[in-house]
Amino acid sequence: MSQGTIVKVSGPLVIAEGMRDANMFDVVRVSEHRLIGEIIEMHGDKASIQVYEETAGLGPGEPVVSTGAPLSVELGPGLIENIFDGIQRPLENMRKMVGSNITRGIDITSLDRKKKWKFEPTVKKGAKVTAGDIIGKVQETSIVEHRIMVPYGVSGTVEEISGGSFTIEETVAKVRNDKNELVEIQMMQKWPVRVGRSYKEKLPPDSPLVTGQRVVDTLFPLAKGGVAAVPGPFGSGKTVVQHQLAKWADAEIVVYIGCGERGNEMTDVLREFPNLKDPRTGESLMKRTVLIANTSDMPVAAREASIYTGMTIAEYFRDMGYSVALMADSTSRWAEALREMSGRLEEMPGEEGYPAYLGSRLAQFYERAGRVICLGSDGREGALTAIGAVSPPGGDMSEPVTQATLRIVKVFWGLDASLAYRRHFPAINWLLSYSLYLDRLDKWINENVARDWNSLRTDTMKILQEESELEEIVRLVGVDALSPSDRLTLESAKSIREDYLHQNAFHEVDTYTSLNKQYRMLKLILEFYYKGKKAIEAGVSIKDLFELPVRERIGRAKYTPEDQVESSFNEIENELNNQIEALISKEVH
Repeated sequence: MSQGTIVKVSGPLVIAEGMRDANMFDVVRVSEHRLIGEIIEMHGDKASIQVYEETAGLGPGEPVVSTGAPLSVELGPGLIENIFDGIQRPLENMRKMVGSNITRGIDITSLDRKKKWKFEPTVKKGAKVTAGDIIGKVQETSIVEHRIMVPYGVSGTVEEISGGSFTIEETVAKVRNDKNELVEIQMMQKWPVRVGRSYKEKLPPDSPLVTGQRVVDTLFPLAKGGVAAVPGPFGSGKTVVQHQLAKWADAEIVVYIGCGERGNEMTDVLREFPNLKDPRTGESLMKRTVLIANTSDMPVAAREASIYTGMTIAEYFRDMGYSVALMADSTSRWAEALREMSGRLEEMPGEEGYPAYLGSRLAQFYERAGRVICLGSDGREGALTAIGAVSPPGGDMSEPVTQATLRIVKVFWGLDASLAYRRHFPAINWLLSYSLYLDRLDKWINENVARDWNSLRTDTMKILQEESELEEIVRLVGVDALSPSDRLTLESAKSIREDYLHQNAFHEVDTYTSLNKQYRMLKLILEFYYKGKKAIEAGVSIKDLFELPVRERIGRAKYTPEDQVESSFNEIENELNNQIEALISKEVH
């Protein structure tokens, strides 16, 4: 253990000398208050320390003690339904300990050491195991089965294993390794947050993360194990989009990181999630969620750690073979913490004062997502999908954090303030956004949804793009100057926007749409467009076409419950065919 003394304090940065025996990224305890910090730079025996708590009142000469271990998270039963701060201190337990005003230097374990969990072995004595093998399970919540894995670097023969109730520190199994040593295995393991957890092989992301949000699933889909960014100005609905994805995306575990956002946004999550019914299980959504709250009034430096803490917890559940969705809200606040520390370290600034290594740090974070074959001998698959919100100041998408993020992620859901002002939610701009997973997901969509999905999507985008071009002409000469087919394009685009892309997050039916219902809805809207074109060619007047009674039913089709989709949509399709046929035959005769 290395002990030094403080020589300089500059906000969250503390410089201590006499730290020759310490290593980079060691966790240290600063001053008599025992504040938690992490060494981020070494020059000879001088260490620059990023302190994760308020440093007011610290001065030169106070002691700094290194723990000799890197910043690590505790992984084991007790993570789900919990809410932690940026360095994995449980906020609920801290409140019980010190009340609502969190004081400095609280020394508290991340996971409950006293609670007993019922451990069921899944291997027998004498079994050969390697790192990552599942040796037992714990029913952590009514939904989540926590799988206890052999820690990294351990392999051999199981000498002892027994079921029963244990705390996370008690030994549940003993493994004799190749060196003939007996290794004790507990339910809890530790992992350094800045190091990605190991896996056997990374797989290509070729199946979609179904979110039930039509604009996402249809136009800009995200693959399981993929990465997406949601940039948008203040008030454009980033947090609502992330809440919707956390609620409805078909992931088995959700890790939600509130990084530097306002406290009331995390309060909303805390109030909403326990009361929300998980559509798959009917239980509370919190029963498969881990929350990490590092709000804007908490120390800046801890934001930097919160992203890594969340990612490591998400990787741990991925290693059990689960599909995990990680929400980071928002990476801009995290980048601000990097800028703050970089400035204090007097590093050469990059663009707009951000450090020159901003892009590589963002890449390191997003590259930890992916679909993988986990460690262990059973070849199980796990997926970790990362979705990061970006809050560009003033909605300026050319600023460094947004641009660095766009160079890394494969899906860009660009939020648009003008759509939000028009009350069009989700306010994802269909002309700016993109997804680079489309080609990879084609095969899955063709096999699991419909063969003509891709052509419907292409036609939809074409109509929306044509609308933006026609709008210029309409502004100049008015809608009456357009040809009937152009007016049909405008009317169809309006139907796509209002009846399909607009989705009400607070409507019990409209909040989530299955892929089958999305396909039927889109097909219905485009069917009106295709058949309308034929009707115009046959001489039908555009006014008669727009006044068809069935159009009201097409507009309200999104409120059809999932169990009535087939019968209801078949009925509307027949009605549409009959009404257009009647118009055409009237013209012909």
